[in-house]
Amino acid sequence: MIARGRAVVVAVVLAFVAFLLWTTLSSQRAECSVTVEFQGRSQAGRASGASEADALRESQTAACGPITGSMNDRIACSNTRPVTRHCRTL
Repeated sequence: MIARGRAVVVAVVLAFVAFLLWTTLSSQRAECSVTVEFQGRSQAGRASGASEADALRESQTAACGPITGSMNDRIACSNTRPVTRHCRTL
């Protein structure tokens, strides 16, 4: 009886993980990659989102993170125009 209960728990956990994965990935409709140059440093970033605008914003945020040191710099970097950008629908 214990082995059967354990199998049921494992099956429920796997089903829950599969549901979370499916709901997360099904909402992603666009993927963008950008290269940002800020204060003489360059960085690429890639992200996906529900729309092209969301994916573009998140990829720029991902690119700005490693090359900025403060929140003010991150905001300024996020407001700069990307050097390159490429988006595609999923």
